[in-house]
Amino acid sequence: MNPFSQYIKAIGKGQRAGRYLTQSEAHDAFDQLLTGRATPEQVGAFLMLLRVREESVEELAGFVSACRQHLSDDYSHINATVDMGCYSGKRRHLPWFLLAVKCMAEQGERIFLHGTTEPESKRLYLHDVCTALSLPISQDAQHAKSMLDKQGFCYVNLADCHPQLHQLIALRTLFGLRSCANTLARMLNPSQSPISYHGVFHREFDERHIHVAQLLNDNNVSCIRGEGGEVEVNPEREFIQHIARNGESQAVSFPILLAQWQVKPRELNPQALVEVWTETTEDAYAHQAVIGTLATYLVQSNHIDVTEALAQAKNIWLARNRDFYASIN
Repeated sequence: MNPFSQYIKAIGKGQRAGRYLTQSEAHDAFDQLLTGRATPEQVGAFLMLLRVREESVEELAGFVSACRQHLSDDYSHINATVDMGCYSGKRRHLPWFLLAVKCMAEQGERIFLHGTTEPESKRLYLHDVCTALSLPISQDAQHAKSMLDKQGFCYVNLADCHPQLHQLIALRTLFGLRSCANTLARMLNPSQSPISYHGVFHREFDERHIHVAQLLNDNNVSCIRGEGGEVEVNPEREFIQHIARNGESQAVSFPILLAQWQVKPRELNPQALVEVWTETTEDAYAHQAVIGTLATYLVQSNHIDVTEALAQAKNIWLARNRDFYASIN
């Protein structure tokens, strides 16, 4: 029997006979998968069985630890302070969190952004936005560091920092379904930043990310149910920011930031990000999305309450350099 078969057998026996993998088993299974010791058929069977049954916290922790051992370049020496995975893409609103990232960079943070694209999903991904706005895309750790030095943030495609995990995400074209690879990419933290911020779409996944972080001894991780599943506050609804910090967990409640629902845009034109930043266009939804997203970061990094974080975030937004390309040109 192929060694990988034992793991398919364990999770695929059904409700009564099947079982969850231990954290160490999960690590070994994903290590085999990433290093080509599982056949393509086994990879597909394993990922889709997990999709139907859903992964346990221990399994996710084992998968993430295996993925972290197979990063293609050493991004741990670029001195990033914040890691954000951007894997959902946007469908209803633009990625306003990019403006929050720029504000954070002006405050001295070094933000490492990573993500991928799934063309069949017909969403707007951060890679597409960077291309449209002529923002640099880093292909290796050296260039990523230079962008952090120059503008305080960088974006790297997952294909360039973890090609094996990118290939698993790309299997959606064959399966018609996403797998746990998207979740693992969010948790990856390729830059080993001291602060890691995740956005998810589905209920209870935010808390699951925190439990995984605790098993992995990740010291400062937060997760929200973000707009479209990204690291972005939806100002039209209340939400909870879940935080894992030094072995402790915390749930922070945020209020609705917009009194009235806004009409979503007819199209997602990245140029509108520049127009809002430079105040060429007024957009109440965008302002509150940026301020709310900034506030969640401040709660996580500065250990302050929501009221103070929102006040500080508003001041940071108002004090920004309104030249969008000031640090880039």
